[in-house]
Amino acid sequence: MKLSTRLKSGKSWLEQASPNTGLDRNTYNSIKSMVHFRLVEQLDLSTITNMQRDALAFSVRESLEAITAAEKVPLNHRERAILISDLINEILGLGPIESLVNDPDIQDILINGPDQVYIEKSGILKNTAIQFRDADHLMQIIDKIVSSVGRRIDESSPMVDARLPDGSRVNVIIPPLALNGPVISIRKFRETPLSEDDLIDSLALTSEMLSFLKAVVHTKLNILISGGTGSGKTTLLNVLSNYIPASERIITIEDSAELQLVQPHVVRLESRPPNIEGKGGITLTDLVKNSLRMRPDRIIVGEARGAEVMDMLQAMNTGHPGSMSTIHANSPSDALSRMEVMSSMGTSFFSERALRGLLASAINIIVQLARLPDGKRRVISISEIHGMKGDDIIVRPVFIFSQKGVDDDGRIYGSFTGIAEEPFFLEHIRTHGMELDSSIFSLDKEVC
Repeated sequence: MKLSTRLKSGKSWLEQASPNTGLDRNTYNSIKSMVHFRLVEQLDLSTITNMQRDALAFSVRESLEAITAAEKVPLNHRERAILISDLINEILGLGPIESLVNDPDIQDILINGPDQVYIEKSGILKNTAIQFRDADHLMQIIDKIVSSVGRRIDESSPMVDARLPDGSRVNVIIPPLALNGPVISIRKFRETPLSEDDLIDSLALTSEMLSFLKAVVHTKLNILISGGTGSGKTTLLNVLSNYIPASERIITIEDSAELQLVQPHVVRLESRPPNIEGKGGITLTDLVKNSLRMRPDRIIVGEARGAEVMDMLQAMNTGHPGSMSTIHANSPSDALSRMEVMSSMGTSFFSERALRGLLASAINIIVQLARLPDGKRRVISISEIHGMKGDDIIVRPVFIFSQKGVDDDGRIYGSFTGIAEEPFFLEHIRTHGMELDSSIFSLDKEVC
């Protein structure tokens, strides 16, 4: 039976489509497409082009309500409200995922083809009932995202990084590289960044550990924040950046701008991928080199991932102390090994020992984070670099988190402990006018 016949029959389309089982997806999509088509016919594009979003949303809602009434779509009040809301999201937002994008409690939205949408809440992945009409529908949403930032995606350029208007980071990969259909990964960011109190309340670290890190930042020691995907590296970097004095000139360098610094004198730089002809790309290496000519007091590299590491290390060693960066690694030693490998990607050539010596003198503190199986994010170690012993870099922990077990609710418990000795850089901190109580390094605090 055609949709028009069903609509004229006077029976509920829900009853005809799937008695007693709720909404029928195909019938619902057919009705939505029909109403959408009627709306496009009625809208005056020359008038709505310059309208503000709120006024446009109001106009679209009025038109949709008139269309559903005129077409005598046999929906009850709730069903009609859902239909109109979905259509407004299609026209003005990101369709089925608009509500997820607007939910402040969701950290990640992961779309694996048109039929599978996952979200991350509180560090735990959950499947949702949200689906797209088909792969073409999903591609329409992708085109809307990438075109809004002046990018394109097609078979000749099947991968793209972009940003939503709220700053959320988006990665898209489509067939033929993605075998199950178009894939979207959205990393959302809070409108209000997490504060130090939020980190302490969530037991990501203790006040004693934060006091030490605050002193480290204030006295311009170089910090590397290490951890896996989603472990909270950028969040911690944002918090630590708050301790940089407002009088300093800070240059941030990122692939995709995520840092939210509050100081008045911040210059933000972002790399640029090459165009479709393979030209015009600006790498992190280019930006790090250029930043050295911009009179920075501090350089913050959002994530170290390639040849730019060599220029960053040399900057740390030649008059730009207090620099910070993040890196993907599972431990402090892995982080140093990765930086060693990435440093060798550039054009400079150093012997293995000379490169390790450069690392040992450039990096002062390594903060290691992890996302635990129960979804909690924790600082699992704060370590300091003591220089070299033979051919090896000496890494000494200052604070560590020791996991001791899992309770009946699946929550991981353990304890934060200190080394009970004064750290190597404590004298440096004191000579720069900051006093730390030595008792904080005897920390022993159980958390769950």
